[in-house]
Amino acid sequence: MSDVFRLIGNTPLVEVERLNPHRERGVRVLAKLESRNPGGSVKDRPARHIVLDAERRGLLGPDRPLLDATSGNTGIAYAMLCAARGYPCRLVLPANASPERLKILRAYGAELDLTDPLEGQDGAIDRARELAAREPDKWFYADQYSNPQNPLAHEETTGPEVWAQTGGRVTHLVAGLGTTGTLMGTARFLRRQAPGLVVASVEPAGPFHGIEGLKHLATSHVPGIFREAEAGTRLSVPTEEAQRLTRALAREEGLLVGGSSGAALAGALRVAAEAPAGSVVVTVFPDGGERYLAGELFSA
Repeated sequence: MSDVFRLIGNTPLVEVERLNPHRERGVRVLAKLESRNPGGSVKDRPARHIVLDAERRGLLGPDRPLLDATSGNTGIAYAMLCAARGYPCRLVLPANASPERLKILRAYGAELDLTDPLEGQDGAIDRARELAAREPDKWFYADQYSNPQNPLAHEETTGPEVWAQTGGRVTHLVAGLGTTGTLMGTARFLRRQAPGLVVASVEPAGPFHGIEGLKHLATSHVPGIFREAEAGTRLSVPTEEAQRLTRALAREEGLLVGGSSGAALAGALRVAAEAPAGSVVVTVFPDGGERYLAGELFSA
């Protein structure tokens, strides 16, 4: 029987039809449905690479816990994979993470260190760095924001999957900026296959936003793996637009996804509006909507 490590990846590529007004001139919008990973999000991919790399280098084991900061999804992936291997896992995240995410993390047995919500994800990162610096031999500090295994996971899995699933016809790539690994790695692979690929990155319109998983880079700790020159066109999406499209995806496309997926669709539709006829715009829907049902996202 396959373990959870082998179940990660090979997620479906679905077409957004009713919400894409540009279909009538032959522009398709396709999305990787990453909620179909065993841990429920795109973060299963980098977490697997990070854990396997740490194992190979002898940095992680039953007596050396994994430590990292997370907004939730990478933490869930870490907790799942550590549970499967028998490794302890300590995760630092803002105390206002969705109740569903906190329950999932505790179900997997992760130890949680909850930080001040007002400090956002940067506060969690600072706390994880503090713990790692204080006792460097106690932890394997995964540091997803600077670990090269993060973008490498997408370069080796997400990119090749998109290329194969579109039959090499992808012309545009749009992805949100959180750790930035999804965009960096996927774009690197696809640009090697199609040097003319158009790339666009999506981020919240301001520092105070409600799009979980995405970062407003101008006012946040910039991930060490981020490369400005590879980010393509930068698109700013307001929280309200992301949430509206997230609800529309459920009600008009039958896709229950999280708010960062609505933001990704907003960016993809802007790109599709300017794309030539026959273009294939691919984006990534990072997770499912089940993790946000207790909040206000689907209450409108």
